[in-house]
Amino acid sequence: MRQQLVERPLDSGTGGQVRRRSVTVNLAESPLAWLRARGLVDARQYEAGERLRADYETASLGPRVTVRWDSAPAARGRRGPAEPLDPTLAQIAAKRRFDAAVAAAGPGLADILWRVVCAGEGLTPAEKALGWPSRAAKLVLGFALTRLADHYGLA
Repeated sequence: MRQQLVERPLDSGTGGQVRRRSVTVNLAESPLAWLRARGLVDARQYEAGERLRADYETASLGPRVTVRWDSAPAARGRRGPAEPLDPTLAQIAAKRRFDAAVAAAGPGLADILWRVVCAGEGLTPAEKALGWPSRAAKLVLGFALTRLADHYGLA
């Protein structure tokens, strides 16, 4: 993914005066990475979210419709080398892992996981879409990521 940085104006008030300044925003940064960088999500929760996102992205990939340009298989011995997982089988396996993780999170937490971790939606838009009060998404996302980390068996 290409990194894109943009300048955004930011108003900051100091002692009754309003000063305008700009900040650089990395549009390629995920909401989960943003929360991790600010200490709002711990390492265990972040790893669980990244696993879920990886499975989601792998499961969403379309099947190959062209020639495979992988290297030719090595000479096989009596048992042969371990065959790499077929892309379609990898996609199916990722979909199963994703479905199991979402089911482990539960119906009340799966929606915020999908919106923030998989779809890359910010907390405020997710709250509005779900009809939640302000600042509720951060708390509920923390619960969901903790449950997800338990599902994955992360220490």
